Amino acid sequence: MILKPKRLREGDVIGVVAPASPIYPEDRLDKAKAYLQSLGYKVKFGKHVRKTHGYLAGLDQERANDINEMFADDSVKAIFCLRGGYGSPRLLRLIDYALIRRKPKIFVGFSDITALCCAIFAKTGLVTFSGPMLVSDMVSPDEYSQYHLWRMLTKPRVYGRFINHETHRLVGIRSGEAKGRLIGGNLSLLSALVGTPFLPNMRKALLFIEEIGEEPYRIDRMFSQLDNAGILEKLSGLVIGQMTDCIEDDDDKPSLTLEEVIEDYLCVFPKSAPACANLSYGHVKHKLTIPIGAKAKLSVKNGRARLEVLETVVR
Repeated sequence: MILKPKRLREGDVIGVVAPASPIYPEDRLDKAKAYLQSLGYKVKFGKHVRKTHGYLAGLDQERANDINEMFADDSVKAIFCLRGGYGSPRLLRLIDYALIRRKPKIFVGFSDITALCCAIFAKTGLVTFSGPMLVSDMVSPDEYSQYHLWRMLTKPRVYGRFINHETHRLVGIRSGEAKGRLIGGNLSLLSALVGTPFLPNMRKALLFIEEIGEEPYRIDRMFSQLDNAGILEKLSGLVIGQMTDCIEDDDDKPSLTLEEVIEDYLCVFPKSAPACANLSYGHVKHKLTIPIGAKAKLSVKNGRARLEVLETVVR
């Protein structure tokens, strides 16, 4: 069963949590809060968002408790993550999924938060949102990113076609047309979920990915994990976002290119599965928000691609 959260309205309370790495400097919290307030929202911080435990924003149970408490709090209408980094996979067994099914809400984050977004959808059927985060993207908000985020979270109508930022050109790399549910996010986190109960059902899914700072052989390893788990052969299509700085670091070292790696693994996909690249999504300033679990269609012909959401994602 697919659950859709209620849309955001002016005056609603947005809960803020830090499931992964800590925030430096702390004044970015106040700037992010001021931005949300300028849009007419109220802000409630989790109890532990200012904590630090090594490379984590507090102990695992503290960070998980903040998420559970935000879902339990009836005054909170949406939950935004402060940043990524590392730490979200450590929380997956500590989240109260039964509570989330009873009280579904908007949940937003990407990068390391991919683990939570996918786990919530896998365990509850709640559509989550892979999009901008508070201190990463809203201290100095980008107009393009924020327009698409708020349009998706506040408008209870079909979102329709994703429109790339003018600095990115969506490129078709394998022709075809397919429908499926959008499942994806950061490739490292997706591969880490393989073999766990927290990876959504990938059968007939439209896989979307992004990555940062991973050399081609590491991307190869991640795709190999998906391939060996029998996932790639079940997909309806592939949408590649921004693969930021995913190049070989050593010019004197022999390497496949990222394009060659992807071409190799496309051979495993069903012959009917279309693929495109360069979507405005990932670790870049100008990014789209993608609803995990939403039904969508990918059409690719003559090197051109069109990706569109086919249903409402908030109610």
